[in-house]
Amino acid sequence: MPPGLTPGATPDPLFTELNTRRLGPVRRYFLTHPVAMDVFVAAWFGVPALATGVFRAGGPHPGLLVFAVAGTAVLMWRRRSPVRTAAVVGALGVLSVGLMDGLNGFDLAAAFTIYAVAASMRPRTAWWTLGALVLALGGAVALWGDTVPVPTRPDLVIGTGDDETTADMRIGSITTTALLSLAALAIGTSVRNRRIHVAALVERANQLAVERDQQAQLAAAAERTRIAREMHDVVAHSLSVMIALADGAAAALDRSPERARQAVGELSETGRSALADMRRVLGVLRDPEAPLGPQPGALDLAELVATFRSAGLAVRTTFTGFPLPPDAGLQLTVYRIVQESLTNVLRHAPGAGRVDVVVTYAHPRVDVVVTDDGGARAGGGSRHRDVSGGKGLVGMRERAAVYGGVVEAGPFDGGWRTHAVLTWDEEDG
Repeated sequence: MPPGLTPGATPDPLFTELNTRRLGPVRRYFLTHPVAMDVFVAAWFGVPALATGVFRAGGPHPGLLVFAVAGTAVLMWRRRSPVRTAAVVGALGVLSVGLMDGLNGFDLAAAFTIYAVAASMRPRTAWWTLGALVLALGGAVALWGDTVPVPTRPDLVIGTGDDETTADMRIGSITTTALLSLAALAIGTSVRNRRIHVAALVERANQLAVERDQQAQLAAAAERTRIAREMHDVVAHSLSVMIALADGAAAALDRSPERARQAVGELSETGRSALADMRRVLGVLRDPEAPLGPQPGALDLAELVATFRSAGLAVRTTFTGFPLPPDAGLQLTVYRIVQESLTNVLRHAPGAGRVDVVVTYAHPRVDVVVTDDGGARAGGGSRHRDVSGGKGLVGMRERAAVYGGVVEAGPFDGGWRTHAVLTWDEEDG
């Protein structure tokens, strides 16, 4: 979990539209200040409309000023409620045609609202809005277009009479409204599609970043588990052997000093080896570039068995189908299973008369069987405690699961047997 993040809190997204797109200073400003964009669009309509009302021939026209102010105020809500804004702009445009002799810029206002609808809502809604506005404004111009001023200069008259000139102006006004609306719809739809595309890319990038962090956390957890498992194997094995050697040295101190001296030497050697193993494992935590020794494998089984024999266990080994596959992980798994099984015997049944270790490889299966006879069977039953919930057996099962295997452990013929089955595929290796 990142520092400063409380449990259950949602981290801030790593990628946003601002830091994933190359935006100029003007576009970045309007993107981060949407109200300023609303003011700019409203002013684009309001300033010319107010200028027309103020500087109209014959003096300011109060009606045009009212419509200009009303249209400007309505366009300020274009982004927050585009459909309602379109409805109000359409109503104001119809009233302007009926009362003020023309659209007076409301064709441009209609284009602004259609753009807002197309940029923020589904295409169907945008098309319905465009159709409704064009029909409303075009119908108003067609019905009341005769009130539009007609040029009186003969060189400006189009057609053969006033009626034809008025009709031409109606068609021009309707055409302008339709073209502006279609252009606004096309631009708004393009902007919406681009926003959806960018949002999808940003979301995917954030998902990848989250998955990357999760994979890193899972890898760290898996590494901690691996280190803990290795530490358990090293410490449990070494301490068990060292305790057995110390007990043997203490028992032989009086009657066989030479044997006791030899046990103490082996105890010291085991301790040094355990310390070296711990430094090798923990060195990764302190220094990623720490020199690492090779992990034990099948060739080290003989040395491993020798350490347990020196601790007093009568171990007999049988290897069939050797050598094992060259997979280092598989060989380490076999080594750790044998090590953990012998450690359990040394810890829980130190009086075992004999321990048989059988490792059989017949492609694609590797069987590891460690059986002890329980020592003097007069005691009745196995002298092992139930280790089904112990970390050692859990670790063996986890190792075996990596190779699609299983581990079974339990009483057997008065003693205890651990049987591990591993599978290895040459293609995977």
